[in-house]
Amino acid sequence: MPFFCQNGCMARKKTTVYIDETLLRAAKVAAARSGKREYEVFEEALRKHLGLAEAVERIWARIGSEVAPSEEEAARVAAEELAAVRAEHSSRRVG
Repeated sequence: MPFFCQNGCMARKKTTVYIDETLLRAAKVAAARSGKREYEVFEEALRKHLGLAEAVERIWARIGSEVAPSEEEAARVAAEELAAVRAEHSSRRVG
């Protein structure tokens, strides 16, 4: 997936985390009240905590819908950037 697309879509990976029971219960309640799935509540909270949600919102706010890239174009650009970063990291390990 692109790092983040406009709708927050990402390839998801299953993981196990240990979390305080009270916090987990609060997340479940928040999910039920908002009509979201629990993982969406967790992802939203992590994005906010890591500052990613605001960055994505700022970027999309500066791009008018008429000039915004399609999902396919955004995914292509993101894949190219990811490949470039991986290549750079690989060359650092070798050299």
